[in-house]
Amino acid sequence: MGRFMRIFKHRSYDEADVRRVLSDSALARLEARVHDSEKLHSGEIRLCIEAGLPTSYLWQRLSVRDRALAMFGKLRVWDTEHNNGVLIYLLFAEHAIEIVADRGLKARVPDAEWKAIIERMREPLRAGQFEQGLGLAIDAVEALLEKHFPAGAGADNPDELANEPWLG
Repeated sequence: MGRFMRIFKHRSYDEADVRRVLSDSALARLEARVHDSEKLHSGEIRLCIEAGLPTSYLWQRLSVRDRALAMFGKLRVWDTEHNNGVLIYLLFAEHAIEIVADRGLKARVPDAEWKAIIERMREPLRAGQFEQGLGLAIDAVEALLEKHFPAGAGADNPDELANEPWLG
């Protein structure tokens, strides 16, 4: 796709389009899922859903992964005590998915496992089942965090990041 077509495509979507496919009740269910998940491990999960990339990214031909990495920093997902934050990023305009894990978890999980999670999300997303696809990602990330960073018995497990999905 050419640069101008990509810019046009991304500018034709906005947050209202995201809210049409992810209602307030769907967003609340996703938030609750993240909240409940974080009781089982010491990690932090953050959902980020954007309608389209900023024009500056499109003009520079930056990738969806570039944006996910930037949002990982902007939303401070890297700033957890055990370096085990995970960003699940969905770009609505391209139905593109990225998962960015902080170094504490990334070092323990091979890239192939992250790719497998993303592949499981693709089918529901292609079918327009965004809540289901994001739910699958939350469940898969939860399993990894529970395996590598289980919640300690009686240990303090602070909620370090917001649980509600970030929309842009």
